[in-house]
Amino acid sequence: MLSVDRANNLSFNRFISDGDLVIVYERHDNMKAVKVCENSVLQNRFGVFKHSDWIGEPFGSKVLSNKGGFVYLLAPTPELWTLVLSHRTQILYIADISFLIMYLEIVPGCLVLESGTGSGSLTTSLARAVAPTGHVYTFDFHEHRAVSAREDFERTGLSSLVTVGVRDIQGEGFPDDFCGKADSVFLDLPQPWLAIPSAGKMLKQDGILCSFSPCIEQVQRSCETLGANFTDIRTFEVLLRTYEVKEWKMESFQVDESGSLGSLPCKRRQRSSEGSNGREISGSPTVMARPSAEARGHTGYLTFARLGCVS
Repeated sequence: MLSVDRANNLSFNRFISDGDLVIVYERHDNMKAVKVCENSVLQNRFGVFKHSDWIGEPFGSKVLSNKGGFVYLLAPTPELWTLVLSHRTQILYIADISFLIMYLEIVPGCLVLESGTGSGSLTTSLARAVAPTGHVYTFDFHEHRAVSAREDFERTGLSSLVTVGVRDIQGEGFPDDFCGKADSVFLDLPQPWLAIPSAGKMLKQDGILCSFSPCIEQVQRSCETLGANFTDIRTFEVLLRTYEVKEWKMESFQVDESGSLGSLPCKRRQRSSEGSNGREISGSPTVMARPSAEARGHTGYLTFARLGCVS
């Protein structure tokens, strides 16, 4: 479990204990979060796994079922939590999250404001970035979502780094208690331009704001509002291209008398083999890489702006 100890060190307990949250890894596209209970079992296509066999094992262990099948027990890092959490809303994924944490210049000790919380995908990564001495204050107008997010942060051991509030930031703005104290502000709202004036008041001088919007029209209107008090306004679209690396069987090759190697088109292979002085080498398994057929496309636009200095 991710936790902050008395010495303000953020770390994972290396060994699994009763009550811990683990990520059960079957394959790269099939994982689930499971709370370890000594008398419970996990059943899947690989068999029955007793939780009691997991207790005391280090995270990353390969554990066997009654049928000899296996799964891996992984620690609930923010990266893995993003892939297994319950989707109460659309979430941000790793490519956008890593990019915005870098551009928001978030480091340990920062105070970060976020609206809205949603499913808590980004919040989890923000909490790790500000740990052990920083804090994330996140707000959502929907009370049920806020309660669910608070429970998730308890499960993942982040409750000491994250405070969840119920508030309509578009209509009410951020609480005045944070005026001039925030290092960074993140907005994921349908009308972010309504919250930008309040966000500007919360930021320290030279603080940075980021707004995530799925539509370019939202970006345009937000940039118009940002122009009044912010500088260095920039918008990005992060597109991630995944590659599959696996073993493929190559086509047959023809080696001529000079020793040069060349592949033969299928239609010519039969004709050329007749009367050819070369020798044909049958295909053999080779490791190759190619773009994934299920690449994720557009998610949204990230607009960054820095609070201008008062002259």
